[in-house]
Amino acid sequence: MASPGGAALQRHAAVAVLRAAAAAGDLSKGKALHAQIIRAAHFHIVLHNNLISFYAKCGQVGLARRVFDAMPFRNAVSGNLLMSGYASSGHHKDSLALLRVVDFGLNEYVLSAAVAASTHVRSYDMGRQCHGYAVKAGLAEQAYVCNAVLHMYCQCAHMEDAVKVFQNVSGFDAFAFNSMINGFLDQGKLDGSVRIVTAMVGEVEKWDHVSYVAVLGHCASMKDLVFGGQVHAQTLKRRLELNVFVGSALVDMYGKCDRAHDAQCAFDVLPEKNVVSWTAVMTAYTRNELYEDALQLFLDMEMEEVKPNEFTYAVALHSCAGLAALRNGNALSACALKTGHWVHLVVCNALMNMYSKSGSIEDAWRVFVSMPLRDVVSWNLIITGYAHHGLASEAMEAFHCMLSAGEVPSYVTFIGVLSACAQLGLVDEGFYYLNTMMKQVGVTPGKEHYTCMVGLLCRAGRLDEAERFIVNNCIGTDVVAWRSLLSSCQVYRNYGLGHRVAEQILQWKPNDIGTYVLLSNMYAKANRWDGVVKVRKQMREMGVRKEPGVSWIQVGSDVHFVTSEDKVHPQMDQIAIKLEELIDQIKAIGYVPNFAVVLHDIEDEQKEEHLMYHSEKLALAFGLIHTPKGATIHIMKNLRICDDCHVAIKLISVVTGRKIVVRDAVRFHCIDGGVCSCDDYW
Repeated sequence: MASPGGAALQRHAAVAVLRAAAAAGDLSKGKALHAQIIRAAHFHIVLHNNLISFYAKCGQVGLARRVFDAMPFRNAVSGNLLMSGYASSGHHKDSLALLRVVDFGLNEYVLSAAVAASTHVRSYDMGRQCHGYAVKAGLAEQAYVCNAVLHMYCQCAHMEDAVKVFQNVSGFDAFAFNSMINGFLDQGKLDGSVRIVTAMVGEVEKWDHVSYVAVLGHCASMKDLVFGGQVHAQTLKRRLELNVFVGSALVDMYGKCDRAHDAQCAFDVLPEKNVVSWTAVMTAYTRNELYEDALQLFLDMEMEEVKPNEFTYAVALHSCAGLAALRNGNALSACALKTGHWVHLVVCNALMNMYSKSGSIEDAWRVFVSMPLRDVVSWNLIITGYAHHGLASEAMEAFHCMLSAGEVPSYVTFIGVLSACAQLGLVDEGFYYLNTMMKQVGVTPGKEHYTCMVGLLCRAGRLDEAERFIVNNCIGTDVVAWRSLLSSCQVYRNYGLGHRVAEQILQWKPNDIGTYVLLSNMYAKANRWDGVVKVRKQMREMGVRKEPGVSWIQVGSDVHFVTSEDKVHPQMDQIAIKLEELIDQIKAIGYVPNFAVVLHDIEDEQKEEHLMYHSEKLALAFGLIHTPKGATIHIMKNLRICDDCHVAIKLISVVTGRKIVVRDAVRFHCIDGGVCSCDDYW
């Protein structure tokens, strides 16, 4: 029989062997020692705790549980080791279930592990119970427990409870501040994050890299470039800008502060770039409407053999949406399908957005019906997509399907719904949604909804009522609402009200080009050339210049741009010949040039030539030359399509048998067989 001293030496040796085997991942050696312990039939809690630790570190948490269950008695270390093993293997529910075995005792380490497991499974109730036990046991102010409880409340979106813990305990470290900042940011409560960041600057001397990431996230949400620059300076002093997480946060901060070049610089200095940093810099370019640069980064990323994730695909697809680059979007869709990322909700939503903004609402609908799961964003995309394409009945049908599916409408949903009501002339229904349904679902009407209602009243010809609505609903300084009324004054030829509205807009925005153009159009349509001259003189005095009309069309992998009265395009001779041919064909079926849209007092012959060389007509002629017979033609324009071009393109769709989609500065015009989705209102 071994002496007590000898048994202790054997036990220490066994523990040393188990720890070495765990460090080396040598499962067989540990199992052999376990067999010897079983044969010796001698129980010692320290030895068995080390067996639990060994199996857990070797990824054999099931065997660790067997050792735990076979122990005649356990202590808090036993429970903590097994819970840590469950946590490291991702079995957080099993970790919480272990709390039912209360014979091993609960110390601060076990409680912090239990609270951490509650956080992972987002079990607020279990976390709260653990917190209550900690308070009763006098462990609530232990650093491990405090930090775990605070993090749990933040992650479970109970910031009121987190604030109570934070205020009642002193001496929190950087981890606690990080949790509070991220918790407030996740909830969109920026005032709360401001208070925590201010306190952190004054109370926490040593920040870790997570602190910098959290504070930079705060700067990004607040668009606080000044403070963000100061934090960047601190990272430079501590050489943390080279940390991939801090570097990615810097890229994100500069991108959200509209500083895409600075975001690129922060990205370039990173010695190691992962998919997060690549996606962050792509997002910075996309947010700043540098869509081509974002797509080039996607290609560069693949050249560097960094595999994109679902968020990377989503950003790239949003860039395609910004360019209305349907061909590129289709290619990305195929890649996402091939790599298995197509199943992610964020990718499907981005695909819907891309198809909708590229003029292919049918494809957006096909993605929508194929989605295994949908969220409120998915429904909003299909509703607003239909509304922007002039398919108001389909938008309303989708809205009613959304309600039937039990999805609660959001702020954005009602923008699409009210836009659809405007197109259908549903004034009473529009006021019901605004005044009744939005209150029922807890959505407070905002500027966009009121502007939609102005459009609804204008579309119905109730211009005086629209003016009163603007004044009575505190959107009297909303230029978009007034401009909508001004545009309708032109449609309904109410030039007196239109002139008054234009002057109202120019009081707030004296350099508003759109208002000058609409006012000039009204004078021209009334043959008031003295008024046109007056407007042009006023524009010169204010230094305001009308933006030239630019249209673009993608053919193959190239995007081709043309400007109004373009003389330098390399294929202008072919375009001119095709355009003259088309004009002759549509004149034969009733086309008469609309000279009222020409804002110059010149001869009719000159006016006709001026109209023929509008950018959208040039782009259409180019598309008809270079696309296969029968293919849909997609055109983008930076300004509104003019009345003459709208009529001409409708007739060209008849003589060529083509579907033509024009996305102008206001909406989509889906023209097929001489009929436009906008019902000719715009």
